[in-house]
Amino acid sequence: MAALGVNPASELTSTTTDHATGRVLPVRGELAGLLPWGGLRRGSTVSVGGSTSLLLALLAGATADGCWAAVVGLPQVGVLAAAELGVSVQRLALVPRPGADPGPVIAALLDGIDLVAVACPLPPSLARRLTARARQRRAVLIAFGSWPSADVELTAESVRWNPLDDGADTLRRQQISVRSGGRGSAGKPRQMVLTFGEEEIELPLVAGEPARSDEPADAGPDRVDELAARRAAPRDRPA
Repeated sequence: MAALGVNPASELTSTTTDHATGRVLPVRGELAGLLPWGGLRRGSTVSVGGSTSLLLALLAGATADGCWAAVVGLPQVGVLAAAELGVSVQRLALVPRPGADPGPVIAALLDGIDLVAVACPLPPSLARRLTARARQRRAVLIAFGSWPSADVELTAESVRWNPLDDGADTLRRQQISVRSGGRGSAGKPRQMVLTFGEEEIELPLVAGEPARSDEPADAGPDRVDELAARRAAPRDRPA
């Protein structure tokens, strides 16, 4: 049964000692409520659909705690995007193009890395073998897209970004409505709205204008002066 990627339902429940013994890898707080173990349990398979931000956010807590992670088959994912979502990029390996036969590459990563995210199209038979290998090596396999016999399925149903108006000129924050499901204790549907993005900074107050805090998180001193001057200038707005 294990060779076919089948887990007993009893393995999908968490105990109070799982976190202390390292059997469950940590995730950022709001994600814990979507997972039956309150984190990512070693040997499990989690599928993620609809959002690369959600995929990277799952890696953040564990890499910050000292674990290593790899992302395979997502050339559009960069180090900066991962860092902005809290991933410790010094413990992140990117394999954007694993080649025509990605199976051996993924298997080798599962042998030595704690979390392996996979976005390659694979035949179901190979996917099941990799699920079994993740269980044997006590790694966490995170599939971007559908995956046969995934223990937990996370789906981003809607994504909203901050509005580009009233002084905000960059996309910095996004809200993602996430639905979770799966097998065993993960079968109970859960729904949650997650917010990703840097904390806002406060500009120096401009006379006659209330305090604001909606500037880009990476704004430096020159940028702050420019934005403050722009706000101090009179604006013509329709009544």
